[in-house]
Amino acid sequence: MTVLPWLRVDGRHLVDESGHPVRLYGVGMGGWMNMENFITGYPGNEENIRRILLDRMGQEPYDAFFEAFYADFISEDDAAHLASLGLNSVRIPFNYRHFESDARPFELREQGFEMLDRVIDLFARHGIYSILDLHAAPGRQNRQWHSDNPGHLAEFWQHPHFQDRAIHLWEALADRYRDRPEVAGYNPLNEPAAELGEALAEFYDQVAAVIRAVDPRHILFLDGNKQSTDFSIFAQRNEPLPNTVYTAHDYALPGISREAQYPGSTKGEHYDRARLEETFLKRTAYMRETGTPIWVGEFGPFYPPEKPEEIWRYQLLHDQLEIYDEHEASWALWTFKDVGLQGLLYAREDSAYMQQIRPAHQLKEQLGTDYWGGSEVGVSHLLQPIKELFVREFPDFHPYPWGQDRHIGLLVRNILLAEPLAERFGDLFRGVSPEQARALAGSFRFDQCQERSELSKIIREHT
Repeated sequence: MTVLPWLRVDGRHLVDESGHPVRLYGVGMGGWMNMENFITGYPGNEENIRRILLDRMGQEPYDAFFEAFYADFISEDDAAHLASLGLNSVRIPFNYRHFESDARPFELREQGFEMLDRVIDLFARHGIYSILDLHAAPGRQNRQWHSDNPGHLAEFWQHPHFQDRAIHLWEALADRYRDRPEVAGYNPLNEPAAELGEALAEFYDQVAAVIRAVDPRHILFLDGNKQSTDFSIFAQRNEPLPNTVYTAHDYALPGISREAQYPGSTKGEHYDRARLEETFLKRTAYMRETGTPIWVGEFGPFYPPEKPEEIWRYQLLHDQLEIYDEHEASWALWTFKDVGLQGLLYAREDSAYMQQIRPAHQLKEQLGTDYWGGSEVGVSHLLQPIKELFVREFPDFHPYPWGQDRHIGLLVRNILLAEPLAERFGDLFRGVSPEQARALAGSFRFDQCQERSELSKIIREHT
């Protein structure tokens, strides 16, 4: 076992055992233990697509696909590549379903822990810390697909049962990794969206107490409310929790739009480097006011495959990283590997998997069913009358957290249209043999993926 130095919070810095400041340069392992539609190319949410794939493929090919997928998505070659970029940390998102089922709550599965064990050991051998991130919690902590939400309700905040299950899981995780310094710390809840912020503060108090009771040494990485952009609930407290980092997510609007420019006007607002820094300073004000470390847990633009000429997206990323350097902020870029929108590596267009899903993937692009990275242009004739009706009839309706426009897009594109398209996606896997299933999953193996070389170059310049 490779042992890395313990990390802890010391004022506004993370430091090692000798007290030397450490900045974390990292990337998120999105799409591995928590699959997402834009990362692996399916429509809708993970639980539903897995149900459909099992129905279409049958048990043996289904098991063969996921056994190969989990092994191939993160391997020794991947860890070596990340180390070669100068990265020293990874954020590992996971879905609670790897550790327990809704049918048997509180009964933890060893398999999920073993999956984490493998990659934590693997990354540590290459000098890379792991940060454990509960990305999809029981009951869904936000209203969107990345919490494996099939609808638009965040029931985590209404039912103590769901919170108790998350706390129970974190107690077990803390007990398992309490003597493992190569785990930099615990990120108890990704992008919470609690309409009553007090519920989030109370949950953090509870989970912190349970973790600290069994593991007093590891750092806590706490996301802000409103999907890690709002820290007002913490500002009402006398002081931050000890050995804790409050983590902001810092996506820049031009970079996460298919119809944008930089520098210049995006949706009626001007964006340039000064605006990027202004947004960063606003999102990290709590950390600077309390003298605690800054860690940007997610950020990064899209790189639309149909618009390779938009090199300004790389300039936007460079500007963000330059701002983080100036403010000594640690960071974890989103994301490591996908089907071509945002990853450092991506499955090639001529790979077995991309060829298999092509018909559904093309329709998914046309209908804009992905909330993240999709475009509503192809269905604007459907959405516009609905939006106009809401403005006319329900002008005071502002659904949490992002208002009318995005709420309508979520309900119509990411749910209503994605549900039948998920069935069509599954149909493409009928008759796939176990051998074919392994080959499909192998499309995400390091030596089968395409490197986004310009992105790698920028990362090396800032690590």
